[in-house]
Amino acid sequence: MAIEVLRRMPPADTDRAARIADLRRMRAIATSLLVLMTAIFVAATAARVNWPWLSYLRAFAEAGMVGACADWFAVVALFRHPLGIPIPHTAIVPNNKARIGPALGRFITNNFLGTRVAHERLAHVDMVAWLARWLNEPTSIERLTNNVRLAMPRIMRSMPGTQVGEFLAKLARYGIESVPAAPLASRVLAVLWAQGNAQALLDSALDFAEGSLARHKDFIVGKVSERTSRWIPKWLDAIIADRVMSGVLSTLNEMRTPEHPWRIELQRAIEKLIDDLATDPDLYARGEALKAELLASPLFHEQAKTLWGQIERGLYADPDGQAQALARACETGLRSLGLWLSYDPERRARLNRWIRLLILRTVLPRRAEIGAYVAQVVRNWDSATLVARLELQVGKDLQYIRINGTIVGGLVGLLIFVVGKWMGAP
Repeated sequence: MAIEVLRRMPPADTDRAARIADLRRMRAIATSLLVLMTAIFVAATAARVNWPWLSYLRAFAEAGMVGACADWFAVVALFRHPLGIPIPHTAIVPNNKARIGPALGRFITNNFLGTRVAHERLAHVDMVAWLARWLNEPTSIERLTNNVRLAMPRIMRSMPGTQVGEFLAKLARYGIESVPAAPLASRVLAVLWAQGNAQALLDSALDFAEGSLARHKDFIVGKVSERTSRWIPKWLDAIIADRVMSGVLSTLNEMRTPEHPWRIELQRAIEKLIDDLATDPDLYARGEALKAELLASPLFHEQAKTLWGQIERGLYADPDGQAQALARACETGLRSLGLWLSYDPERRARLNRWIRLLILRTVLPRRAEIGAYVAQVVRNWDSATLVARLELQVGKDLQYIRINGTIVGGLVGLLIFVVGKWMGAP
């Protein structure tokens, strides 16, 4: 009956059919062993031959039958009345369903979700290393990216574009509002300056200035002539302009050396600006005011809508192609994440501590709720469902009790028979 109840249940897990098959097989083995002992007992009793060993075989089979029947009764009595007879203290599980749920909830709460137990268990679990190993397996990344590639076109076609755009706009706005402008500018400028990007930009500006002066020499000479007196000869204007340009070009060339005073002064000014952006309250307030003014500007909102419109048109124009690109990006990102997690033990340890802390802060305060939820789920099951689920989990192992009872009972009966013979019993 339990198997029929399980077959009518919705498929909760993929191995249910295999478990049902294993339970049936073990039941058949245990029952077949009882039938074999019965057949041996009947044959040994009905035999009309006087073989000395036949009495020993009969004693073994007789005791095996008794052991098999006793253990069959014990196993069946856990879940139902044997042969449908309401014998006292049988059908233990359905008769105690009201107590099983709360007891199971308390057991999980006290033994699995206790503070000390949870700390000890989680301390030995390296979740980040497991994730890194999973990400470094080619088959894992391939399965995940294939799922993304297959699912993205359907997701993109079903997404409401307007609502998604509004959601992303709000998300971007909240993100911008939550990040202080001045400290962010300080960090960005510090990174650019430390990596030499600002120095390279200065060198490019010097190149541009030198090239511009060389290309516009005649224009500069003309401007100098316009500003001088008409009594000064033109050849003198040309000499003055040439001297001015030579001095400027010489200064620009000298600024290419790192030891130039102007370059050192510029470096100090930028370093001071980086420090002021990070610490000066006035710059902090001005940065926040500028950010608020930018976010409140209608032009900013219009440009954001235009940008999302272009992105949306690009996404919906070729959803299959966009899904392929997104799958490739996911694959690259996940592989990089796997490598990033693999090569730094300190980083893994730090991430594991954060994950453990998150789990402990999330789960432990709700221990009572989890226990109550387990009790409520068990309480909502009808007796047949509870019996079927428990028998599916432990029924296969319980059949070993029947098998062991048959064999051990036969051996014990044979031993008693031998001892009786030795003591001279008839």
